[in-house]
Amino acid sequence: MIGAIAIGVAGGIIAGLLGVGGGVLFVPGLVLFLKLGQHQAEATSLLAIVPVAIAGTIRQDHYGNVRRDDAIVMGTLSLAGAIAGVALANALSGRVLRIAFALLILLVAGQLVRATLRDAAPSDQGGARDDERSAPQDGDARSVADSRRCGPTSPDSS
Repeated sequence: MIGAIAIGVAGGIIAGLLGVGGGVLFVPGLVLFLKLGQHQAEATSLLAIVPVAIAGTIRQDHYGNVRRDDAIVMGTLSLAGAIAGVALANALSGRVLRIAFALLILLVAGQLVRATLRDAAPSDQGGARDDERSAPQDGDARSVADSRRCGPTSPDSS
């Protein structure tokens, strides 16, 4: 039970911080620390991600970061993909699934590193967040507060 608690807390923190849904940590954690098979780990992770996704979405929506139209399209279309993916996963061995999962993580990591290095050009604006780079300037028709919601720790909320 302690292992499940540790995996849950770590997965929640990483999910909130990086938006990964927790599965990136849940599946390996369940396999490596709780000794679940790959099929059980993936199925357990799918259920465990539900409250993480809900809590993360509520908090991110508070900051104005949720793009509902995109989320609805992706979520709706992913239902058919999930059904097909579960059928495919159950037709494959646990070893093949573990290798596929590891390759996916490596591929995503490589793409993120490449994009980060490409975007870290000399014109980088001192580490400003993506939404801060596009915020309206003085004299624009909209104020910064109108263009994005400000969180409770934002200087704009005091």
